[in-house]
Amino acid sequence: MALSSRTLMVSMLVSFMLLQCFTEAADHQYEMLGVNGAPSPKPPTLDCGVACEGRCKLSSRPRLCKRACGSCCDKCSCVPPGTSGNYESCPCYFNLKTHNQTRKCP
Repeated sequence: MALSSRTLMVSMLVSFMLLQCFTEAADHQYEMLGVNGAPSPKPPTLDCGVACEGRCKLSSRPRLCKRACGSCCDKCSCVPPGTSGNYESCPCYFNLKTHNQTRKCP
């Protein structure tokens, strides 16, 4: 009788463990799908043209500013907010340098 009871307990434990594994796998798969069953979309990408337009709107040389900003945005995938400063929000943008070791990004 004791052997039968142990066997039953072990089989129940294994069953619960398998059920837990299958449930976690199903939850993960459900999270990867959108509400309607389609794969969830990729996170939105930054529109460098719009971001650099805002960054360079007060520049004395807006075309040059937009060209430099666009190049930096393509490399870093971010542009600091505002028309100047705020580099802590995008360190990559701040750290890009020209051949003369001056900051490249406006």
